[in-house]
Amino acid sequence: MEVLTKDEVLYHRGSLLTADGVMVASWDLEQQESFSGDYFSLAGYRGIRNAAAAPFSVDYCNESVVHIINGMGVTLGDSIIGLTALEALREFNPNLQTIIYRPGRAPHYVDQLYHLAAGVVADLRWLPWKAEHIPEQELCIDAGNQLFWPAFTTLPMIDFFLQALGVEPTAIPATAKANRWMQKLCLPPLPERWQNKPYVLFCPTASTPLRSIPASAHVPLVNALWEKFACPVLGFGAVDHPHYVDIQPLSTTTADFLAWVKHARYVLTSDTAAVHIAAGYDVPTTAFFTSIAPELRVRDYPLCQPVYFAIPELNNVQASARKHDLEQVELAFTTLMLNELPWA
Repeated sequence: MEVLTKDEVLYHRGSLLTADGVMVASWDLEQQESFSGDYFSLAGYRGIRNAAAAPFSVDYCNESVVHIINGMGVTLGDSIIGLTALEALREFNPNLQTIIYRPGRAPHYVDQLYHLAAGVVADLRWLPWKAEHIPEQELCIDAGNQLFWPAFTTLPMIDFFLQALGVEPTAIPATAKANRWMQKLCLPPLPERWQNKPYVLFCPTASTPLRSIPASAHVPLVNALWEKFACPVLGFGAVDHPHYVDIQPLSTTTADFLAWVKHARYVLTSDTAAVHIAAGYDVPTTAFFTSIAPELRVRDYPLCQPVYFAIPELNNVQASARKHDLEQVELAFTTLMLNELPWA
């Protein structure tokens, strides 16, 4: 095995292995001020499979357990879809046991989702982890650092994760690709004021400014929601509108966030986790896409109406806060015809 350079360590298409056989996530090293030592590719070690290194297929009908190293990302949206892919494996084997080895330094709000899913979709462990502690005869797949896999930007994300797990995406029905496993989660009740009261939800902020709805569009979109549904518009962050309520202080955990989306009458959102949560709970949605084609994210969501601003220079850009890029996004939103918004 060849020692990876420092740049290769951070951008490696998969997880890492130390000289003494410990599995490590590049993300965890990136969160440190510095790191040292020799790191190698985990792919192939003790039979560990990695589709970025060598495509493979698995007959899950004949597997009892699968270990997923460094799955399924460090953002909430990616994690929802990755967990959907894991749950879809039960189409082949309802009794399959899945074990995820998570990056140790992933954002807390993301790991809260995995805690909710523990025992529902998968069991949890955290990296670093000694590779020899996984039985060598059991199926082990490295799904780490997927942002740097070429297929991540060219396939619908659910298809990407299924291929990373050794499954042909067409073998899974579309109904198993819409995150409905989330309906099994135990969520907290809404505050008493909002229980059994209709509201619509406005979710403008994504994990990157590039995919967020510009502030200049917030009031017009909230007003469009009010005029369409004639019920309170709830959302996350301040918006100066008489029928808008900022519920950010009432949504302090991931479980709270899921509950607000679950009980909404309608969701209007940017390209963010809310669109995937709404699909899981069959909540009608309008979602705005600025740099990622909608078919790569919401193809299997029948109740989602996407709005796509095709900005060629931003095509497939995953994240950006550059002034020029954000100006392009803001300009695109000025062309929006609010009376022609598509409603699911």
